[in-house]
Amino acid sequence: MSMEPIQSDALVFFGASGDLAFKQIFPALLGLVGDEGVDVPIVGVAKAGWKVDDLRARAKASVESHGPVDAAKLARLLGLMRYVDGDYNDPATFAALKQALGAAKRPLHYLAIPPSLFGVVVGALAASGLNENARLVVEKPFGHDRESAQALNRTLHEHFPEPAIYRIDHYLGKEPVQSIVYTRFANAPFESLWNRNYVRSIQITMAEAFGVDDRGSFYDATGALRDVVQNHMLQVLANVMMDPPTGEDHESMRDQKAALLKAVKPLDGASIVRGQYRGYRQVKGVKPDSTVETYVAVKLSVESWRWAGVPIYIRAGKCLPLTAAEVTVEYKPPPRATFGDEADAPPSYMRLRISPDVGVAIGLRVKHPGEGMTGESVELMLAERAGSLIPPYQRLLGDAMRGNDELFGREDSIDAQWRIVQPILANPPPALEYAPGTWGPEAAEALIGADGPWRDPKPPKAG
Repeated sequence: MSMEPIQSDALVFFGASGDLAFKQIFPALLGLVGDEGVDVPIVGVAKAGWKVDDLRARAKASVESHGPVDAAKLARLLGLMRYVDGDYNDPATFAALKQALGAAKRPLHYLAIPPSLFGVVVGALAASGLNENARLVVEKPFGHDRESAQALNRTLHEHFPEPAIYRIDHYLGKEPVQSIVYTRFANAPFESLWNRNYVRSIQITMAEAFGVDDRGSFYDATGALRDVVQNHMLQVLANVMMDPPTGEDHESMRDQKAALLKAVKPLDGASIVRGQYRGYRQVKGVKPDSTVETYVAVKLSVESWRWAGVPIYIRAGKCLPLTAAEVTVEYKPPPRATFGDEADAPPSYMRLRISPDVGVAIGLRVKHPGEGMTGESVELMLAERAGSLIPPYQRLLGDAMRGNDELFGREDSIDAQWRIVQPILANPPPALEYAPGTWGPEAAEALIGADGPWRDPKPPKAG
């Protein structure tokens, strides 16, 4: 029987003055301290010319910008905060960090900084002995392509073993993404139909109604394939299609996800459509002749016994008609038409809504009232609710502190994800222009062809 992991006794976050800290980390820390009883030193590190009172003021402003705050919980959080100001290239910064950590022996180091600085910080942590019995959380993007991701792994592994490295993909911290796995494996009727014998195709859509806006220079170096498909969408795909985990340790879930991702055939030019919304090149920070995609649709296949021959379609993009993410598993029609009217009917399906609301629905045929054996297609809503109360970063940082790595990217899974998209990164087809507010370039319809049409997510309900 494996022993329970030991809880981290301090949390250090690099990049304390940054945007990510303001938008995500401070609210997550408030939840951990106020609702989950975390009571350890929280040390912010940045080069901002700050003192600890500046960090506390920033934390207060952050959490208040997210809504009403319980004064007692905020006071507990601010009381745990310490601050180290300095350059990541200066050993004195890490000497000060060691002092700020005091008696802590098992810190969690969270790198909320650009990946170009990971190597510098990890090396400096090791030089000051702060990597011993420590955990390391690193933000995405994990690499810019397969080669850089492998190089980054080598750098991290010089000073931290793989079990101590937690690669964040905040999408995995979302309640509904985990709900997909639960719905599948807790219900024998669903899982028994979840294979090539019954499934016709799978669609995953992640649509955003907004543009790139103030992230022009970041986005122009990234694009939709790297920004959301290589990580978020492929992780959703793994949750939808992996085999059931065996055993009780956390690795069993990650083993099955990795096995699924390793079986996905790499993309080629015929299985992708890239698009760019009209007006993207006018966004501040974007090159005037940019060929970066703001929309991508791909056709994938999984070379496994369970899924051979089942096409998977993923699309993601900016400036689409609405903001929503969902998965549709479409079933094959019955082997023969018993009543005649079902021949032209849309196929049965299961719909898993990920955001902004959460839901599980099934599409079926039901009989019209009366004597005739005719029917109509209806959707049964099995569960529908508002989004998760626990924000993804709170869940993930809490899990990392507890040593639960189930929702984090493992080295082999991330390498498999890069392997899938690498041929397109090396040799991308042209990005086709599309009008803002539409569902992307027309070529996406040709890509899905007879397996279509694309299933457009419904707008979220008001209220």
